[in-house]
Amino acid sequence: MWNKIAIFIIKNRLRLLIVLAMLTAFMAYKAKDAEMSYDFANVVSQDDVDMQYFQRFKQTFGEDGNILVVGMQDNKVYKLENFKELKALSEHLAQVEGVKAVISLPNLVQVVKDTAERKFTTSQIFDAFPGTQPQLDSLLKVVRNQGFYDGQIINDKTGATLIAITVEPEFLNSARRGEVMDNITEHTETFSKSTGIKLHYAGLPFVRAVMTTKVAAEMKMFLLLALLVTGVTLFIFFRSLYAVLFPLLMISIVVVWVLGTLSLLGYKISLLTGLIPAILVVIGIPNSTYLLTRYHYDYRKHGNKILALSRVISKIGVVNLVTNTTTAIGFVVFTFTQVAILYEFGVVAGINIFVTFIISIVLIPVVFSYLPPPTARQLRHLNAKPLNKLLEFIDYIVHEKRHLVYFFTILTLVLSLWGIYKVKTVSYMVDDLPEESSVNADLAFFENHFNGVMPLEIIVDTGVKQGVMRLPNLGKLNQLENFLRTQPILSAPISVVGLVKTATQAFYGGDPGSYRLPDNTERNFIFSYLAKQGEGANQRLLRSFVDSTGQQARISLKVADAGSRVLDTLIINKIKPELHEIYGGEGVTVEEAGNTMTFTRDDSGAQTTVSLTGTTLLFIKGNEYLINNLRSSLILAFVLVTIVIALLFKSVRVVVISLIPNMIPLLIAGGLMGFFNIPLKPSTALIFSIALGIAIDDSIHFLAKYRSELLSNGFNISRAITTSLTEAGTSMIYTSIILFFGFVIFAFSEFGGTKALGVLMSVSLLIALFTNLIILPTLLMSFDSGKYERDPYALIEHYDEYYLEHDDEELDLNQLKIKFEEEILEEDKNL
Repeated sequence: MWNKIAIFIIKNRLRLLIVLAMLTAFMAYKAKDAEMSYDFANVVSQDDVDMQYFQRFKQTFGEDGNILVVGMQDNKVYKLENFKELKALSEHLAQVEGVKAVISLPNLVQVVKDTAERKFTTSQIFDAFPGTQPQLDSLLKVVRNQGFYDGQIINDKTGATLIAITVEPEFLNSARRGEVMDNITEHTETFSKSTGIKLHYAGLPFVRAVMTTKVAAEMKMFLLLALLVTGVTLFIFFRSLYAVLFPLLMISIVVVWVLGTLSLLGYKISLLTGLIPAILVVIGIPNSTYLLTRYHYDYRKHGNKILALSRVISKIGVVNLVTNTTTAIGFVVFTFTQVAILYEFGVVAGINIFVTFIISIVLIPVVFSYLPPPTARQLRHLNAKPLNKLLEFIDYIVHEKRHLVYFFTILTLVLSLWGIYKVKTVSYMVDDLPEESSVNADLAFFENHFNGVMPLEIIVDTGVKQGVMRLPNLGKLNQLENFLRTQPILSAPISVVGLVKTATQAFYGGDPGSYRLPDNTERNFIFSYLAKQGEGANQRLLRSFVDSTGQQARISLKVADAGSRVLDTLIINKIKPELHEIYGGEGVTVEEAGNTMTFTRDDSGAQTTVSLTGTTLLFIKGNEYLINNLRSSLILAFVLVTIVIALLFKSVRVVVISLIPNMIPLLIAGGLMGFFNIPLKPSTALIFSIALGIAIDDSIHFLAKYRSELLSNGFNISRAITTSLTEAGTSMIYTSIILFFGFVIFAFSEFGGTKALGVLMSVSLLIALFTNLIILPTLLMSFDSGKYERDPYALIEHYDEYYLEHDDEELDLNQLKIKFEEEILEEDKNL
């Protein structure tokens, strides 16, 4: 079959080039519509109980992750002239398109008692803007007397204050978010320059905007670096501009197809899919390397360019198809996770790996059929002395030092398992940004002064309409809030309790000592005032923390980005036991479903349900969900690769022998993670199935050559291994070096996960090269019997990477259309 494919490609080379050009032009047209992803993907299953509750929470109370905060800690802000600038900044920010609301010191309100109307009203604290510094100081004292704002807008102990900017949801997850962020920072930077006050930024809208911008920039950087690195490596190997330009042309076409595929499938460029173009540059170039190396070997044997190119297709085609299949398996397994970002990553990468195979098997032979044959200088790499010396040394070790190979292999595995035992699983909201990033520095500012900015929500469902405003329920909410205030990684909570306390304070003329819940005697008076609120600012604020039925109360908190382990400890070992203490007790049955706890009184059946939710919890849970799915993906990849090897060689012994040297690099990578304190998280868990799919390619090439040499050398295992190392080893080293340097470029990423992926992938693939050059042949020497009979159903029988030198009739390129097929068939008969 592959002979017919070779004939078809060579005979129809011009037509195929035209078709390829037209299809690429179409994909380029679609690629222009590829869009960036502007949201954190929901990676938790929609069937998950916590995800379902979070969706209900958003329907009731709205988005929890749409607040951008701008903080400052400088006494200069409390000087009259600078305070005027702060007021002007707040007004300008409120006018920015996409900004829903702005809360800052100059526009804070206080609740006051209207005795005539017997209701509470709100008034601007700075309504009559101060004209002197003493007036400003007096009004700032009023702010500090409002207990509701302590720890929210101002930290009275450190003097830090912040501006809270709420972004419209429709702008939050669209391309216009960047424009909103730019407009906001334009005003804040003007303020900073005019006052000399340093500003700090945080909040999910800001973090997402920064990450989106960096993803777009790094996608371009990695693509250029990948092209540069692979191009230089190809030139060093082949000493030919043709061998550099056309493989790079081929892979550039693939990049266009990747972007076109994203657009056609309606996917967006995310942190993962943004890596695909550069990854395919790295893993696509080896296709060209194998094709060109085979072309040069073949041409050197008989000097017939067309025959050499036809052999490239017919003999390398099937093995490249198999190796591309195993590589694709490392990505396609992600489509079984039912996680959107992984599914899209697997689909786009899997499709385009096979696109890479098709384009390379067509473009490289066709283009080189039009070019002059390789010169003696360009063929010189086949006799590279340092490379040959290395392969001779490896051959010596395999034949003479097998006991040392096994000793160091076992020692390495023991150390790796020890390292794996030390690996920790932990993730952060801004996990991928480096510690020295300004985002992390600003995040530290808010954690120091306001205990964090990442959203965390607690919803208490009293089970009774208007149950929230009953004093016993308010008392329990207050008890819970008092506990939450003691936790160092949580901000001061804000809820209906604070609003009722503020009302009590207003009822007593703003006395700071009256910031408390009313007692039974005061309740009727204060609540009668609250009942006349109408639809004013107080009522709207109340609706932010109590649902329309008065049954559910919302406690809104901000949490430090302390990591999944600390957050899990806080929830499981501290908050949930406290909830048991407050809402449980004797005669109360407790049921848990995810982060929701239902307390049922045995005597009356009355229920109180407390749920922890929010973007932070779902993000952390999503990372754990990803890691669990990636473990399953690795197992699935292992199974699928095993099946491919079994179909290829039809030998259980070969399957076992081939898998061992490819599992060792993965174990070493896991050990390195433990020793260098690299946590297991989605970005690092990602590498194992990908590395397995790529590393197994070397085993396939080596074993294919080995089986061929067994037949050619009378089933002499020693001689077959020596020849296989000499000939197949060259291509293996070339491709592995390209893969190593190609993945190393990801170490220059600003994202910690991407950096770890690059380092671990490059190290794993480099180790895989030596395990396949040393451990694989060592295992064959020890455990392969050398007895081998042809199996017509084994795919490997259709592959012969190198064949013995023979006399070939030179084919006339001008007569190719008429005589090519007959001459190739005749050559086959002469073999």
